[in-house]
Amino acid sequence: MNVKGTVFLTGKVAIIANFGEASWNTFNANLAKKDQYFNNIIMPITQIPEHKFAFFLDELIKEFFNNDVNSYLMFGKVAAKFALSQGGPYYTYLMSNDLKYVVESIIPKLWTTYFDEGILTARIENNVVHIKITGIPFKHIYFEYIIAGYVQKGIKMFGKKATETCVRGFSKGDDDIYYQYEIKNL
Repeated sequence: MNVKGTVFLTGKVAIIANFGEASWNTFNANLAKKDQYFNNIIMPITQIPEHKFAFFLDELIKEFFNNDVNSYLMFGKVAAKFALSQGGPYYTYLMSNDLKYVVESIIPKLWTTYFDEGILTARIENNVVHIKITGIPFKHIYFEYIIAGYVQKGIKMFGKKATETCVRGFSKGDDDIYYQYEIKNL
């Protein structure tokens, strides 16, 4: 499984926004000392092998977030804010006012924008959004929490309120991910 460099760069933006560019530069230099892969320039189209990406994530969380894996939710929220804000690549979908279309057509495409394995399916039934991710060969909690954070922020930016339930997830020791979001004001 590979992760597109866009995800790495989103992490960079989040760290710079929260801790400053000097902190990012120090972290990145230390990361490159630990793993030569990170001496390479990472562009949005770079395919980062999952084990390299997991190393990056683990080091990032250790350095900036005291090993709190819940911080991965922030990365999902930052990604959603970037992608769904005016000027972002998915802003027009947010303006469509068609939640069913966004959930069932756009959210699954977002997964393939960033990751080259695994299948994300999304559907809305009555007032519940169902998000399932299967076929991920590398079980890292990041993949669960970034999507949860993204969907949380996306629902909020869509002007809706929701209650989230993790039915299955890597966080619970499961082999797949299944979240439900009960929309309160549909």
